[in-house]
Formats: sequence, C-alpha cells, structure tokens
Amino acid sequence: MVRGPVLIEIDDTAAPAVADAPPIPEDTVAPPKGQAMQLAAQITARKPARLVQWVWSLGVALLGAVVSIKAWGFLTALVAQSPVLGWAMSGLLAAFLLGLAGIGVREIVALGRLGRLDGLRRAAGVALAEDDLSAARVVTDRLVTLYKGRDETRWGRDRLAELRGDQMDAAGLLDLAEAELLGPLDHSAQREVEVAARQVATVTALVPLALADVAVALMANLRMIRRIAEIYGGRSGVLGGWRLTRAVMAHVVATGAVAVGDDLLEPILGGSILGKLSRRFGEGLVNGALTARVGVAAMEVCRPLPYAMGRKPKVRGVIKSSLGGIFGSSGG
Repeated sequence: MVRGPVLIEIDDTAAPAVADAPPIPEDTVAPPKGQAMQLAAQITARKPARLVQWVWSLGVALLGAVVSIKAWGFLTALVAQSPVLGWAMSGLLAAFLLGLAGIGVREIVALGRLGRLDGLRRAAGVALAEDDLSAARVVTDRLVTLYKGRDETRWGRDRLAELRGDQMDAAGLLDLAEAELLGPLDHSAQREVEVAARQVATVTALVPLALADVAVALMANLRMIRRIAEIYGGRSGVLGGWRLTRAVMAHVVATGAVAVGDDLLEPILGGSILGKLSRRFGEGLVNGALTARVGVAAMEVCRPLPYAMGRKPKVRGVIKSSLGGIFGSSGG
C-alpha cells in the first residue's frame, strides 16, 4: 500500500452563483380550501335517495313490530308467573311509550313553529309583490303576536303600534316592522354567527386529527343554525333542527357559497397573506369564514321577513368582526 499525499484536482469551471439560481415558485403549496366545512356542507345537504328512505322506513317498521311482539310476549309471560312484577313492568313500559309520545308531540310542535316562520316570510313576499297594504297589516299583526312575550322586542312593538298608522303602502309598513321588531334579533343572530365562526376557526386550526375538524365544524354549524332559529322564534327539535340545517346547507351549496374565492379573507388578511400562513392556520381561517357564510344564509332562511334593501348583513363584515381578533392575536 502506497502512502502519500492525496491529490484532488479542481475543475477550472467557475461554481454557479447563488443569485443565478431560479426562484422557488410560490404556488407549489395549494392554498387552504376549507375542506372541513365543504365536506360538512356536502354531508348535510345531501338528500337520501327515495329507495334508501323506503328501505330505512321498512327497517324501522320491521324492528318496531319485532320489538312489540317480543315485549308483549315477555309481559304476558311475566304476568302469568308473577302478577305484581308483571304489572309493574307493564307500567314502566307504558310510561316509556308515553314519554316517546311526548317527544313526538314536541317534534310536531317544533315543525309547526318553523312552518309558521316560513309562512310569514311567504306572506310578506306576496304582500310586497302585490303592494297589498291589508295583507301587510295581517303579516304585521302575526309578527307582533309571534314576539309578544319577548322582552327584547317590547320597545319595538310599542314603536310599531305608534307609527304603523302613518304607513300608506305595504313596503313602508313591512320595512317599519322589520326595523323595529327584527333589529335586536338580527343583532343577536349575528353574534351567534360570529361566535360559531371563531370557534370553528380556532378548533380546526389547532386539531390536527383527520375528520375531527369535520366533526367540529358540523356540530358547531348545527348548534349555530338551531340557535338562530330559536332567536327568530322557531325553536326546533331534533328532526326539525336537522331538516332546517339541511335546508340551509342545500341553499348554501346551491348558491356556491362554500366555494373559496380570492376575496374570502381579504377583509382581514389582504390579497397575498393567506398563502404565507401555515397550512393548519389557513385552513382554520377559511373554515371559519365559510361558517360565517352559512350563518348569514341561516339568518336569511330563519327570518320571518325577507331582508329589505341594505338590511342584509355583509358576509365580509361578519368575517372581519369574527375572525379579525384571531388573526391579530396570532399574527402579532
């Protein structure tokens, strides 16, 4: 083995300068799309096929028949063996069935409340389209009756009773009723939207688990839509709440409100900052902004009167008021 110095030959070619390197493309990472909210909206808005509904109805009926037959056989055998215990179990079963009947009645009443709001909105639309002052007065009377026991509308009801006689057309009367009665309710509903948007943005930005952000977004939107319905006088049960949520989400999907545009977060981020945020933080902000869009749509669906010109809340304003603090505290 020959020992000696190691000769390294260096090529005369000059090394490339750092300045000559091509710039790194800024669009290699896809911008956040709010996948949690988009998936939650698609799941909620999807209407099952008639065949699936038919199969589920048959399955529930068959299960109910089997359970009823088994329960009847169990109770008759128990009464034969021990009359006291058998009749006690029969009383418990009767109480359970009575409770189920009470839940069913409550669901029917809740659906009726939602239907009353929808009926008021349709009647107001007809009165405005036909400029029917008499129909507008009927709608106003029904609206006053709806909010008769609400303390937050007491001052508005007094103002409406004082000024309604000066209105000479349907548009003026309904505009007065909207301003005096629905103003504080709109403010409360918008606060619910802002709280839900902030919650969805925060949780989905901090929870890295797969599908956990979808579950959080879905539950937050269900609660938000239910609270908005309650504010406008349409307290809903389980079935009514799900039906209302599906109607809101179907409206949002149909109008393309779940699509992420370039100006979605412009009110609080500006045009080019979103691409420089971390992936999770950007997704959280987009999910929160989409929740704000769903909330504004829910206000429009649950409201007993259609929005007059200039009264509908701006989605960009709701996004700025609900998510501006999150961005400021996180980006500072």
